Amino acid sequence: MPIDATKVESPGWWLQRLGKKLLDERDDRVGDDNEVTPGLTSLRHAAEGKPKLPHVPGVDPREIKEWMRDARTNWLSLVIDSPGERLGVDGFRFDDAGSDRESADDARVSDSEANRIWQENSMDADSALVHYGAMSQRRAFVLVERGDDGRPVLTHETPTQVSVEHEQGNRRKLAAGLKLWRDDWTGNTRATLWTPTDVHEFTTRTSNPTFSGRAAELRGWDALALPTHPDGSSRTNDLGVVPLVPFINRRNRRPEGFAEHEDVLSIQNRINLSLINLIAAMKYGAFRQRWAAGLVVDEDPLTGKPIQPYQLDIRKLWTTDNPDVKFGEFAATDLMPYVRAVEAAVQDLAAISRTPPHYLIGAVVNVSGDALKAAETGLISKVRDRQRGFGESWENVMRLAFRVTGDEARATAWGAETIWRDPESRTISELADAAVKKASAGVPWRQRMEDMGYTPAQIARMEIDRAADALNAAPTEDPEPVSLQAKRDSRTLITREADDVPDAA
Repeated sequence: MPIDATKVESPGWWLQRLGKKLLDERDDRVGDDNEVTPGLTSLRHAAEGKPKLPHVPGVDPREIKEWMRDARTNWLSLVIDSPGERLGVDGFRFDDAGSDRESADDARVSDSEANRIWQENSMDADSALVHYGAMSQRRAFVLVERGDDGRPVLTHETPTQVSVEHEQGNRRKLAAGLKLWRDDWTGNTRATLWTPTDVHEFTTRTSNPTFSGRAAELRGWDALALPTHPDGSSRTNDLGVVPLVPFINRRNRRPEGFAEHEDVLSIQNRINLSLINLIAAMKYGAFRQRWAAGLVVDEDPLTGKPIQPYQLDIRKLWTTDNPDVKFGEFAATDLMPYVRAVEAAVQDLAAISRTPPHYLIGAVVNVSGDALKAAETGLISKVRDRQRGFGESWENVMRLAFRVTGDEARATAWGAETIWRDPESRTISELADAAVKKASAGVPWRQRMEDMGYTPAQIARMEIDRAADALNAAPTEDPEPVSLQAKRDSRTLITREADDVPDAA
């Protein structure tokens, strides 16, 4: 039975609207100014080192494809990986989580229940997938669901399978979310639609569905009847919100996200073209071509074609008994201009992407630590900017997770804070010296340990060890009884000065 798509905000209407939006974004788009906006597929290929083949006049594209296998150097992977490897979540704080806190000090430390949810879902590893997905494909998503045991389940979702729509005039609240994927077991395509009130399941037999955006009915799509819901494909959304949290990269460049390497794609293409030209020059122009003038060339008596008189061989010498023959050679093509063109393009890429030059060039000779730290200033600033954006998303993820567990205090704790690992590279001696100075300035011990880079779990174990060390350092002898202390305090102390006092009698 076809699914009705005419009623606005109906399940069929959302399926068609979000499905078309999702599929359209996979391909490149040409704007009114003839500028090409790369699609998600092109962005993924560029990040993986599979760029489009450049056009070289006079060279067969098949030969260009063969050269590209040896010529391509994926600088874009460094542009994405350099900030991504410095994005690490250590924990979460819920400062205003409610009256269930044991003390005010407990509210300032890492939340143990949030860390438990984080570890249960292996987010130490999967959070890196979320960050990389957002930076390489404009955005990523985390889906928060209730597991069979009632605990929160966090999963990373890609924009090639997930699309969301915000409420009109409100970019902070989602009106609907769709996940569209191919079921490898059956060969069908399945879709799950979330609204704040319901969850709908759909399926179609085709592996490549299409959405026109104007059809009144969606033919080929069927409601998926779940065994636990025999009345149909819909069920109530217990969370009351769309359980998808977007992680949008560089929202200031484009509301729907801007990939980390999107503005340097043209520079990478320029580098690829320079490298192709370099290989062409090496293959056809680097070898010194030789010539001979005044040489009589014999012909093949059968074919009538001229016979090659000499073969290029490093072990052979060209000789002739004709004194009028002259030999010479053409100069080899200078390869340095091609190399300098690549170096100039790499410098442009480093400046625009704020990637440290020594990451790209790999040449560090007699450079001081202060110089290296100054070279990484732009990268650190970029990482802190990503932390602010991604941190808000992670806090929304944890609030949704606590909504699953029924902890309304933390589910509405708007003062939540993401604890990020320090993105700067510092030596142990620098951290220790800074901790000593902070101690003299009155910074609490726990904050100093956090600044030194210890994780919340390590700090919690260190607190237990500190308490044990304090007990072990206590005196082992029994203290003097209170009664003896009182008698000792009541005795008259006779001092040298007392002998000089005249007798009152």
